[in-house]
Amino acid sequence: MAMRELDRFNIDIFRLSNSTHDYQFEIGNSFFEAQSGSFVNEGQGLVNVVLEKNDNFMKAGFILNITVKLECDRSLEVFDFKIEKEESLIFKYGEEETELDDNIVIIHWDRQRINLAQYIYEFISVAIPMKKLHPRFEQNEEGEGDELIYSSEDKGNSEKDDSIDPRWQKLKKLK
Repeated sequence: MAMRELDRFNIDIFRLSNSTHDYQFEIGNSFFEAQSGSFVNEGQGLVNVVLEKNDNFMKAGFILNITVKLECDRSLEVFDFKIEKEESLIFKYGEEETELDDNIVIIHWDRQRINLAQYIYEFISVAIPMKKLHPRFEQNEEGEGDELIYSSEDKGNSEKDDSIDPRWQKLKKLK
């Protein structure tokens, strides 16, 4: 079942004309279940893909509008997290298949189709924050870290100045 679910994301590029092509993919729970080792189990939304094909490369623009269910790291409550972002990928033709960086993928000249499922999943994964907080806790987080807990700055205690070794006292006068 997992492979059939991901087959929906195949695009036959061999027959595409050199122009702009629009695709729309619906994301549901089965999409996340089909991903091996997925840390997201539930989600719904749409991904719009605009594919511009040329003789030497293809540029794919992704518009993600997805809501996933996450578990709060603090309270373990499940909450909805909205992902609205735009990403892009460039598929260049070459002799061997490899990824040059996060946005450039080399595909073989004879490649018949590309599957966008893994790229969409990676875009979703990157959009999820490392620290998953329920929205009711996010307001409290903004002020955190402003309070000074320890400082090495001298606040003018003259008692400490009296107990300093005389050798260090002369060095303090150099300041």
